[in-house]
Formats: sequence, C-alpha cells, structure tokens
Amino acid sequence: MATSNATFVTALTTAALATVGFLAYQAAATVPTRTSAGSGPAAVAAEVPRHQQDTAALPPGSGAGERVVYSLDDNRVWLVGSGDKVIRTFEVIPGTIDPAPGVYAVTSRSNSVTGTDGTPIEHVVRFTSVDGVAIGFSAAVRETPPADMTTVPTGGIRESRRDGDAMWDFATIGARVAVIH
Repeated sequence: MATSNATFVTALTTAALATVGFLAYQAAATVPTRTSAGSGPAAVAAEVPRHQQDTAALPPGSGAGERVVYSLDDNRVWLVGSGDKVIRTFEVIPGTIDPAPGVYAVTSRSNSVTGTDGTPIEHVVRFTSVDGVAIGFSAAVRETPPADMTTVPTGGIRESRRDGDAMWDFATIGARVAVIH
C-alpha cells in the first residue's frame, strides 16, 4: 500500500511540475523582446511613453489575430482585424473597477439596458466580471453628467455612440478582448 501512495504522490508532483513549466514557457513566450540602448530607432521608440507615441499604432505585446485591445494605462481601444490591421481606435472612459490584464472572450451582449450607475446605455459588450460587477464596453444613450462614482461600483467602459456602434458590429459573442496596461 505504501508503494501505491508513493507512486500516486510522485505522479501528481510530476504533473504539477510539468504544468508549471508549460505555463512559465507560455508566459515567457509573450514577453516582448527588449532592445539594447543605442540600437537605432526601435530603442528610441521604446523609451518614449506609449501615450506620446502614435495613438493609432497597435501596442506591442497585445496579441495576434482578430481582437479588441483595451489599454488600461491609455484608456484606449483598438479594433484589430486580420493581419493585425487596426480597423479603428478610440478613447474610452473607464468605470470604477478595472479588469485584470489578460485575454478574455465576449460572453454577453445587450442592445439597450440601464447601467449600474443608472445611465441608459446601448451596445453593451461584456467580457468578464470582477467581484460580481460585469465589465464591458458600452455607450451612453444621451450625454448625462456622471453619477456619484464614489459609491457605485461600475465596470462599464464608456465609449461614444459612434465608437459603440463599431464595437457592437465587431465584438460578437466569443470575440477576443486583450486587456493590457
């Protein structure tokens, strides 16, 4: 019986180590390559904060393929088509709760609802939740002053109605959303 338990523990330990190794490999594969100082234009561009670079340019390390890219630091979204071609980029206003950086999939959509702050919104595209608060993109139906944000947890990432129309057409159920810093 002792040999059976030892074999079982050894198998579990081996599986756990293999899983950790695989995840470490995946994480390392997604880290952008650093350029050494003085190696030309790439080094100069890397030293300039992203918000001072071309805002239409797709941020490095944002994934590949068709996707929505949302930058927490820049409060900006890129709709990326095939071949990593930026179809549209626009500024957004984040809610009070940010999603963690990572890759998500659009899980639900609503044409017209009332936001958690009481604002009528449209073209809601949700991709995750944090502590029970849905996180997603939406557009206010009419320009209204923001509610008192100190007491209302909101996960709505607000965009203009025009940008909301583009998001609605682009980000269907299952579409990838890459959240970056």
